[in-house]
Amino acid sequence: MFDEKTRQNLGYYVYMLLDPRDKNPFYIGKGNDNRVFSHIKCALSELDTSNLKYDLIRIINDAKFEVEHIIIRHGLSEHEALQIEASLIDSFNYCGILLSNIVRGHHSILNGLMTSNEIISLYNAEQLDAIDDDCILININRKYPKKKTTESISIYDATKEIWTINKRNLSKIKYVLSEYRGLIVEVFKVEQWYEKERGYLPTSKRSGETKIGYGFNGVVAIDNVRDKYINKSIAHTKKKGTASVIRYRL
Repeated sequence: MFDEKTRQNLGYYVYMLLDPRDKNPFYIGKGNDNRVFSHIKCALSELDTSNLKYDLIRIINDAKFEVEHIIIRHGLSEHEALQIEASLIDSFNYCGILLSNIVRGHHSILNGLMTSNEIISLYNAEQLDAIDDDCILININRKYPKKKTTESISIYDATKEIWTINKRNLSKIKYVLSEYRGLIVEVFKVEQWYEKERGYLPTSKRSGETKIGYGFNGVVAIDNVRDKYINKSIAHTKKKGTASVIRYRL
């Protein structure tokens, strides 16, 4: 733990938790005071709480090792720490380094990690201000490939399953719009919806249980529908910190 004099000089900081067995990072965070040490305390005291971060900390502890705490930058404002944290999380994920962060960091779609071609597309794209009532928009940022060192997944596969949708709404949805980093990258016509089991998030009190989600079989929409949406931007409609994956309107 940091002593009082150290805490007074730290300000906000960005930190990294390392697995001492292989020196691989498994968590990036930001905070002040003794925030960097809080994860170990929680993992070892709240044994009924399970997520990737806590589980790995317990494995390291059971193996008689200690998690390494690395301060990457300190003396920062809170805003500076947020920006650095988000940049590092995006960069590690893009390079294929698995982190246990459940939240990807605090940043808007407008300034997150993108390739040069994605930047050009974003700032030259026509804005989309509304979608029809028979459409649903699904964000695939987490599922579509952000790293180039692993096997690719198609836009269709990243979009088709498994989503938490009210069953009563399914009959109304004829088209699914795939949104990636603020751009509509494809439009699919739904041919059939199907049920499929999915797990709860690791942070949920029901983690480890399953529930029914929905996926669809479909095809690329015909041109007169597809052209209404494809390659258009909804970045201007997204608010910083918005976590919703599915949207029925803009």
